Amino acid sequence: MRPLPSAKLFLPLALAAALAGCQTKTPAPKPNGAALPTMERVALGANACWFKSGDPAFKAYRLAPELNSFSGRPRILVVHRNSPESRPLLVVQAEGNPAKLDAFGPLMSEAVGARIATDVRRWAAGGKGC
Repeated sequence: MRPLPSAKLFLPLALAAALAGCQTKTPAPKPNGAALPTMERVALGANACWFKSGDPAFKAYRLAPELNSFSGRPRILVVHRNSPESRPLLVVQAEGNPAKLDAFGPLMSEAVGARIATDVRRWAAGGKGC
């Protein structure tokens, strides 16, 4: 039978393990700030919170995402539910890296406009939820 190692050997290891548990954790990674990933997050949030949830403020509309843009400006459109070919009531687009967001259209000047702006900023920054 071997003799047990001395406490002198275990003390530094135990101290190192205890201190490692006290170290600050690395911050959560920031979401990709380029235009396309930003607009993907906005499109997912808008679809879930405005349309799939049955939100009465958006019941008369539908989402028309145009994320595959050759102009470098991915965007989402909000159009009339029964007339999707008509002029958009809301356009949210992004350009560059970091993305510069822009939201415009008749819905922005209505009562729901402030909510749209708040939601879009939250989703663009990586926030989730409605």
